Amino acid sequence: MPLPIEDYGLIGDCHTAALVGRDGSIDWLCFPRFDSGACFAALLGDPGHGRWLIAPAAEVRSVRRKYRDGTLILETEFETDEGAVRIIDCMPLSNERWDVLRIVEGLRGRVAVRMELIIRFDYGSIVPWVRRPDDTLLATAGPDTLELHTPVAVHGENMKTVAEFHVSNGERTHFSLNYRSSHEATEQPIDAE
Repeated sequence: MPLPIEDYGLIGDCHTAALVGRDGSIDWLCFPRFDSGACFAALLGDPGHGRWLIAPAAEVRSVRRKYRDGTLILETEFETDEGAVRIIDCMPLSNERWDVLRIVEGLRGRVAVRMELIIRFDYGSIVPWVRRPDDTLLATAGPDTLELHTPVAVHGENMKTVAEFHVSNGERTHFSLNYRSSHEATEQPIDAE
């Protein structure tokens, strides 16, 4: 069941926006524009309609959230019995790329973190074809593709992409999700000669 709407923070790039829950899950995102079909639509249904969760694997004792001054960079701090971790979420401003960046930063102790990526295009109705030709995970449905870049080892599990890893005090790791569409490719001009 989705969180109450007041438990979501907003990140955006002036072309589209995502809703990030206090539980570390992005439950709403339309790429590449506000009027595009959602690839994460758990807000309207359940996690099976698409979401991107990054959060401690153990029970969370407390959550603190804030935006960096004058920005839409959202910081969520999770306290667990193992220690504390911060998730930094943002969408860089660009007229040429569409990205969601998520940074996991260890604040105290050594915290086990779980990542669960469920991509479902068109408001949860289309399951993409997922492949990994190199270090990039590609999820494609029709003209739409999401690319996941991360140094963390990920694998498929029940139609999801998942990972479990640890961060210690002072360590950082990152995840980048980029949208691209075959509709955006420019056509080559036909030579008239």
